[in-house]
Amino acid sequence: MDNSDPGWELYRSFLEVIREGSLSGAARALGLTQPTVGRHIDALERALGFSLFVRTQQGLSPTEAALSLSPYAESLEAASAALLRAASGHGAGIRGTVRITASEVVAVEVLPPILADLRGSHPELDIELVPSNRLTDLLRRDADIAVRMRRPEQGVLIARHIGGIELGVYAHRQYLRRKGTPATLDDLAGHALIGYDRETAFLRSVKDQLPWIRRDRFALRTDSDLAGLAALRCGFGIGFCQVGLAKRDRALVRLFGDQVRMELDTWVAMHEDLRDSPRCRVTFDALVAGLSRYVNED
Repeated sequence: MDNSDPGWELYRSFLEVIREGSLSGAARALGLTQPTVGRHIDALERALGFSLFVRTQQGLSPTEAALSLSPYAESLEAASAALLRAASGHGAGIRGTVRITASEVVAVEVLPPILADLRGSHPELDIELVPSNRLTDLLRRDADIAVRMRRPEQGVLIARHIGGIELGVYAHRQYLRRKGTPATLDDLAGHALIGYDRETAFLRSVKDQLPWIRRDRFALRTDSDLAGLAALRCGFGIGFCQVGLAKRDRALVRLFGDQVRMELDTWVAMHEDLRDSPRCRVTFDALVAGLSRYVNED
């Protein structure tokens, strides 16, 4: 094992080779040459004292040791990105980069007008928006601010409760003209339902309340909420939709009224170390205000 301390550029190349599966793919992703990435991997292997990849016909396959090191390299990557975001915010006024993560539907359908108003008030503020249903770890600084559909449990996070985003059962008017409007839940047996592919903890928690939600009954199964929403809007069938979004689309008809409803408990959270960051503070407050309006709009 080499006693020299490997530089971050070696770990960055290591991560990209794992992600891309080849030196050439990693080189393209990093904007480097293939020989440079190869030298980085060789140097890291010498420093660590063992092999990280095995060459196969499909490319480079990570060893068990490489996979065990990957989470630590990802932590370095997140810390490096957070450092650059923090550095970008120094200076007079509200400026720099803020990284926000939110669920797919909220990120695509709800946040853009909120962020547009924020950017209009603070034109030197740059925003990185990550639509993802994965619970991004704010402790690792994968993001500065997260909109989450569950209460954050880490004590070092600043969290503001927004309220419940109501979900209802909807269908497009065109679909109902073709297939008829179900009067009761039993009538759903004759309809095309839009639902999940893989069950989540949230879905398991509502099974007792909504026993008719079963994977084998869905005509369209998807774990992308955006794909499900698109299918609903084009008249594929019947599915869940945020009430606030449905109110903006007169073609969507709510079925069964309040008889079938769920709520997504919504929070905005950031690490307490960012409390005094002007760029994060103003963004946090804007998200809280904008999402509160969305939740409470008539």
